[in-house]
This record gives sequence, structure tokens and C-alpha cells, in this order.
Amino acid sequence: MLFNDLFRETYRTILVRGGEEPEYLPASSANGLAQIVFAHGYYASALHEVSHWCIAGEHRRTLHDYGYWYCPDGRTAMQQHAFEQVEVKPQAIEWLFSIAAGSDFHISVDNLSGAGASDEQGFRSRVLDQATNYLANGLPQRAQTFFDTLKYFYGTSENISTAWRKDVRRVVPLYSAKEHYEAN
Repeated sequence: MLFNDLFRETYRTILVRGGEEPEYLPASSANGLAQIVFAHGYYASALHEVSHWCIAGEHRRTLHDYGYWYCPDGRTAMQQHAFEQVEVKPQAIEWLFSIAAGSDFHISVDNLSGAGASDEQGFRSRVLDQATNYLANGLPQRAQTFFDTLKYFYGTSENISTAWRKDVRRVVPLYSAKEHYEAN
């Protein structure tokens, strides 16, 4: 409801519940609506798919799944490394959306039947660094609009800094949140 109210008219895009796999479907006509399809009605899937949409440029939003390469679960170490490189920004945005909505965020290396993460702690740290950068310098425009709307709707604006610090310790337990904040 929040996403559709914000972006249905201005970006001709809606968020819809899907089945097995999430995907992005560009509008099929000039007057049609693009669809961000999230998996199984899961809240976290919706936030993650919206985060991808928020960083996709105008051209990418005309392409199925934004024209990105996707190799399914079971990736090799090299494929997993490539996956982790492109997932830093979307997962950082998803994390902030989750904080704003008062829901739990979980880092996803999305490779359960493969070799796992190529560098899970490094990936967690890169996602943390990117999210911290977004908090300090602002999110991309659509992401900032959605983030602000989530904070308002869920009443989390007043406690966002406290919730963020607490969640950093939960999501990146081996990373010293104190050192990170002193460095920034």
C-alpha cells in the first residue's frame, strides 16, 4: 500500500505479491504499469525487491529484472563473489528499510546449495559501510522517499539511530560498531 501510493502514478510502478521467485516486470505498454513482484508475500522479499528498484536507473527499469545477470543458488566461488559485489547497495538499502519498518533484516548470501559466501564477514562489513554512508549522506531519491515514508508510517523516526546501532551489533557481530562510528 505504501509503495503503491507513492510510486504508482509518478513512476507507473506497483509492488505485487508473487509466488516462488521475485522478479521485475517492466510495463508492457506506454500506459501500463511496471511490477515489482516479491516472493510468497514475505515482507523482507518486498523490501529487498524495492531496494533493487530504487537504485535501477531509467533504462534498467525498462528491462526484465533490470537486465541484470542472475545465477541461481548453487553458484561457484567466482559466481558468488560477483553476486556479493552487486548485492551490497541493495542489501544496505533493504537494511535501512527494515529498520524504518521496525522489522528484522538478515544478510543474504543466497547460495545455500552452493559453496556459501565467498567472504561473509567482508560482505557484511561492506553492506554495513554502505548503509552507514547512506545514513550520513542520504539514500538515492526514490529510496529516501520510501525510507522516510516507512519511518513516518511505523513511527520509528525518533528512535532510528538507536535501532540502527542495536541492529549493527546483531547483523555484524564481529564488527566493532563503536570503532565504526568513531571512524565516521
